[in-house]
Amino acid sequence: MYKHILVATDGSELSERAIEQAIGLARALNARVTALHVIRPWRTVAPGEIMVAFPESEYLKGAETAAARYVGYAEELADEQGVSCDTTWLEHGHPWQAILSTAEARGCDLIVMASHGRKGLAALFLGSETQKVLAHSKIPVLVCR
Repeated sequence: MYKHILVATDGSELSERAIEQAIGLARALNARVTALHVIRPWRTVAPGEIMVAFPESEYLKGAETAAARYVGYAEELADEQGVSCDTTWLEHGHPWQAILSTAEARGCDLIVMASHGRKGLAALFLGSETQKVLAHSKIPVLVCR
């Protein structure tokens, strides 16, 4: 069955539930887990004073602090349950691509992630990283809601 599970987290409550499911499954299957958070690159929509007031370096420092907290939740839970867990985060403009490339590079045989279940215009305008992973993955994907 599954030996290496990649769990993607955005730090949301739904992602924490997906982490819990991934670690529970890994424990039952004697598998290991890699927890991943994708940091979106810093972008500015307003030049000038705002850029000076909030430089890219500050954004990245805050984003990395948050990423460590998000994947740290998986690491702590895995440790409590005796599951081997690696953590990583990376910066990428398209989280779904980063999820798939990380899963492939690390030899994962299952991806676990949450779906926020947006519908209607919200789904159209915001898109869904989960939908994109589902559409492009050659690796099985378990979606938690």
